[in-house]
Amino acid sequence: MGLKEKIGDDLKAAMKAGDRTRTETLRTIRAALLEKEIEKRGTGSAMGPEDELGVLSTASKKRRESIELFEKGGRKDLADQEGRELAIIQEYLPKQMSELEVKTAILEIVKQTGASSPADFGKVMPLVMKQLKGKADGRMVQELVRATLGGQK
Repeated sequence: MGLKEKIGDDLKAAMKAGDRTRTETLRTIRAALLEKEIEKRGTGSAMGPEDELGVLSTASKKRRESIELFEKGGRKDLADQEGRELAIIQEYLPKQMSELEVKTAILEIVKQTGASSPADFGKVMPLVMKQLKGKADGRMVQELVRATLGGQK
């Protein structure tokens, strides 16, 4: 069963259960997936798992940013709502890597590329993100790459 079908089935279940937050979140995800599918049709290529992962990652990132902004603005109620939506989206994402696992992957790529200074950030970061896409938060990855290349731990 593909992601789109799974979300469709879960959406029906949420509607029957009367779970409004889950229903709205799944509708939003389904709409984003459909939008991406239509966008891909124009290029002549089919939508693959990487595209689905990208849509979910984008939705997850938007929720995290919203939570941060709402908390800064003193809107705990809205931050909590975004947090609930984020939890639902994360159910469909691959298991997130721990900080230690991310550090290990970064060190391996740094070793492979021979990077040794902060000037090599542009060489290392794209390779790390390609390997860890959807498996780790981009902001955390960026901070760890900077720390690794800068000699900080």
